[in-house]
Amino acid sequence: MTHAASTSLGAGLKPYPEYKDSGLPWLGWVPGNWDVLPHRALFEEVKVREHPNEQMLSVTITRGVIKQRDLLAGSSKKDSSKLDKSAYKLVCPGDIAYNKMRAWQGAIGVSDLRGIISPAYVVQRMRGAQNPRYFHHLFRTPGFAKEAESWSYGITSDMWSLRPEHFKAIYSPLPPAEEQAAIVRFLDHALLRLDKAIRAKRKTIALLNEQKQAIIHRAVTRGLNPDVQFKDSGIPWLGQIPAHWETLPLKFLCRRIQNGATPSTSEQHYYENGTVPWFGPSSIGIASELGAPVRYLTRLAFTEGKARLINGPAILVIVIGATAGKMGLLVGEGATNQQITAFELKEDNITPQFVIQQLRCSERWLKSTASTATIPILDSGIVNRLPVAFPPISEQEVILSAIAIQTKPIASTIDRVEREIDLLREYRTRLIADVVTGKLDVREAAARLPDAEAAPVDELENAELDESVDDLAEEDA
Repeated sequence: MTHAASTSLGAGLKPYPEYKDSGLPWLGWVPGNWDVLPHRALFEEVKVREHPNEQMLSVTITRGVIKQRDLLAGSSKKDSSKLDKSAYKLVCPGDIAYNKMRAWQGAIGVSDLRGIISPAYVVQRMRGAQNPRYFHHLFRTPGFAKEAESWSYGITSDMWSLRPEHFKAIYSPLPPAEEQAAIVRFLDHALLRLDKAIRAKRKTIALLNEQKQAIIHRAVTRGLNPDVQFKDSGIPWLGQIPAHWETLPLKFLCRRIQNGATPSTSEQHYYENGTVPWFGPSSIGIASELGAPVRYLTRLAFTEGKARLINGPAILVIVIGATAGKMGLLVGEGATNQQITAFELKEDNITPQFVIQQLRCSERWLKSTASTATIPILDSGIVNRLPVAFPPISEQEVILSAIAIQTKPIASTIDRVEREIDLLREYRTRLIADVVTGKLDVREAAARLPDAEAAPVDELENAELDESVDDLAEEDA
């Protein structure tokens, strides 16, 4: 489904025949037959405890309420829950749960599960015969997020908290019960189609990246001359290499090797108005270059020894967590958390881009060497001795130029498909917001939908997200 085709989901939808002013800046005008009520009239906070044997649940920013074991399985996050879970709060299907510290970022949603959550979290239950999935969609819109932010209190954004008494003071729209059901029905159908389209495009990107990586792998391990004499490297992931190439352990190509550190987030002077990028595992993805930093640090964090400055070019290798073995290239200066080891490169006989392109071929092998404990941990000796095979620097530059030329059409196609995904996701967000706030009337459209179209909302689209620990709500206060 293209972006143009996706707009057919909203084709024929019109505004309601009559509107009234909600009196709320974040909401604007709402259908004339809708109510606008404070949450104290719609929800009651529940604090049921003493169910320590129930499964642990987590409230995440991108996936809402999920099983904690699903969260831990896909990240380097540790189980931070207490051994004694008698104080943990019971969540029943249909309850709304939210993380007080992250509600304004989207860590709120309806639970389809029965389980327990951190005592620091809040559980709200609908009063009367309302549809909790309608409010699940409403509470995860950008408009409500801004409203939740305005009601959250704290010294800094990292400390903002949406307390239950303030949640009760927020006003939300309340469509008639039959319209709530129609909205949920329509969105379940529309989002299923959009999520399938996004999923298909992500599969296309995965195939293109495999094609691109195959070109890179051949060039940085065998060179460009098919008639050159080869020798066995003795390295599983390298195989045969040109006979004139030199091989050295990574540590011998470095001027410094160091692990990262994390300044206390309660010490805001280490973060406020920071200028030095601080990277975590989420910053290392498919590309050889680093992605966005988790946050920025001030120079004070380094002068006081709370962080360690990295002077690029440097290879950053994740050594702890579910993504252990992944690596990226830091060109300038930066810092990392303790899950990452930085290898600052000498540049007298190697080109940093050549080194990262070749070493990334070892990622799968490197991860296979990790400890089999709950959290994978790489042996520092193995990482330090990672072999790098390289020709003279002039040949490295020729190889990199050839790679750029050969992979340019693939990279352009990937960029185009990624833009299409961005447009679909923007459309998805806008469609949800327009429907749950009454800007579009979906009653007739919902009535025409087939009964077979029903699926858990968010399941497909969020299954495709590369969600890292930095995107997740913290488990305990």
